[in-house]
Amino acid sequence: MSTLHIEHPISDFTTWKAAFDRAAPLRAKGQVRAYEIHQPADDAAYVLVRLEFDDESSARAFLTTLEQLWKKPEATPALRGVPRARILERRERA
Repeated sequence: MSTLHIEHPISDFTTWKAAFDRAAPLRAKGQVRAYEIHQPADDAAYVLVRLEFDDESSARAFLTTLEQLWKKPEATPALRGVPRARILERRERA
């Protein structure tokens, strides 16, 4: 299993979440198995997203799709700054 970890500043959560929800078909097409959304307890203008995939190649392909999407302000109205994204491989879970 691979995780695509993304984090970036946002203008407001409600606008960001609406855009995230509109991208549900894109996530389904990209074979996202599950996701988690987090925010720092002390920073409402920042979001962290973890997208789960069956394998690294699916995560990498979806990251390429997202990088194209992030270039379109109309598709990402609450995005501020440049997202930081990393593909993670789980080594252990207790």
